[in-house]
Amino acid sequence: MTTTLRALLGATALCATAGIAAAQDNVTLTIATVNNGDMIRMQGLTDEFTAANPGIQVQWVTLEENILRERVTTDIATQGGQYDVLTIGTYEVPIWAKQGWLVPLELGDAYDVDDLIPAVRDALSVDGKLYAAPFYAESAMVMYRTDLAEAAGVTIPEAPTWADIRDAAAKMTDKSKEQYGICLRGKPGWGENMGFITAMANSYGARWFDTDWKPQFDSEEWKATLTDYLAMMNEYGPPGASSNGFNENLSLFQQGKCAIWIDATVAASFVTDPATSTVADNVGFAQFPNREGVDNRGNWLWAWSLAIPTSSDAQEAAQTFIAWATSKEYSELVAEREGWRAVPPGTRTSLYENPDYQAEAPFAAMTIDSINAANTQKASVQDVPYTGGQFVAIPEFQGIGTAVGQQFSAALAGQMSAEDALAAAQSNTTREMTRAGYIK
Repeated sequence: MTTTLRALLGATALCATAGIAAAQDNVTLTIATVNNGDMIRMQGLTDEFTAANPGIQVQWVTLEENILRERVTTDIATQGGQYDVLTIGTYEVPIWAKQGWLVPLELGDAYDVDDLIPAVRDALSVDGKLYAAPFYAESAMVMYRTDLAEAAGVTIPEAPTWADIRDAAAKMTDKSKEQYGICLRGKPGWGENMGFITAMANSYGARWFDTDWKPQFDSEEWKATLTDYLAMMNEYGPPGASSNGFNENLSLFQQGKCAIWIDATVAASFVTDPATSTVADNVGFAQFPNREGVDNRGNWLWAWSLAIPTSSDAQEAAQTFIAWATSKEYSELVAEREGWRAVPPGTRTSLYENPDYQAEAPFAAMTIDSINAANTQKASVQDVPYTGGQFVAIPEFQGIGTAVGQQFSAALAGQMSAEDALAAAQSNTTREMTRAGYIK
C-alpha cells in the first residue's frame, strides 16, 4: 500500500527528559506544527527548552491546518527528511506507523506514559508501542453565550438535541447587530468541515459506508444532516461561512459575534480567557447534540500529537523535545505563566484529578466526559466496516474526505443544492472506493 500513500495521503524540562539517551549536541530541530493557539503558546516557551538543552536549537514551521497536512504527508511519503518533528493526529499515526514511517517513542520512566488518558494513548499506539505523544486531545461540544440565551428566553439543556440548537440559534440571531445564532465549520477539508459534518452525520444516525464499503450519501440520514446543516448556516450563520474553519469561528466567537459555536473542546480555554475573549464571563457548555431518537452524540476523538519521521537525522534530540513538550512539567510551566485554564487539555489523567485545574477550568468535566464517551470503534449506530470518530481510518479518506468537503462547502456557498452535493459525493466516492479495491 505505498504508491505515495495512495495519492499522498526550561529547567522544569530536566526531569521530563530524564532516562532518555543524551540527545545529539549542536543540532537544529525543524518542527512542523499547526497554527492553533496551544501550539503558538508552545513556541513562546521554547526558550525554556533550549536553556535546559543548550545543544539543541529549534526551528518552527507553522502552517494552516490543511497546508500542514498536505506538506507533512508529502514529506513523509517521499521520505524527504524536511522535518524532525511532525504535528499529526489520530488519523495519521496508526497508518503511518504501520508503513514504517514513524519512530517508536521511548520517553523514559519520568515521563509517566501510564498517566496518558487510555483512549488517547491507544489511538496513538500500534502493537503496544507509542508512535506519537499527545500535545492536546479533544472531543467536541457546544459553547454558547449565556447572556444572549437569557435575554432571548432560551435554555440550552446539558444534553441538547439538534432541534434545541436550531430553536436557540433562531432566537439568538440579530444580524443587524452582527450577532449570528450559530457558527459551524464551512472551510473544505477532511479535517475541517468534514470533521464537523461527519460528527454531525453520526449524531443523525448516518454512516459513510455500509458493510460492503458502499457510500451512503443517498441515505435519508445524510440528506437530513446536510439539509439541516445548510439551513442553520444560511438562516442563522455568518456571511462567508464556507471559508470559516476552527480558527475563523474561534475569532468570531471571541469577538461576540456567535451565539452558539459547536466545535472542539480545546477551544474552551480560549473562549473563556479574558485576555483574548470579549465574552469570557458569559460562556456555557453542553454536550454535542443528537438527532431526537438517535442514541449517538457524535463524540469525536482527536489528538494533535508530536511524532518523529524515520527520515529525521536528529531522532534523539527529537525524542528529548517531545518528552519536554508533552510532559507534566510542561503543563506546570504553562500554569505558572498563564494559569491552569491555559494548560493543553485532554491528554493526562492527572490533570483532571488536579483540584487547581478543576477550579480554574469550568469546562474540565465536560471535556473529559466527552472524550471518554467517544466510541471510535463504532462511530455510527449502524454497522460499519471502519473505525474512527469524525473520520474513516483508511488511507484513502484524506483524498475522499477533502473532495466531499469541497462539494459540501460549495453547497454552503450557494453554488449547488444539497441534493446535488450529496449526489456528487455519492458518485465520486463510489468511483474512488471501486478504484481502490474496496468495492468489488
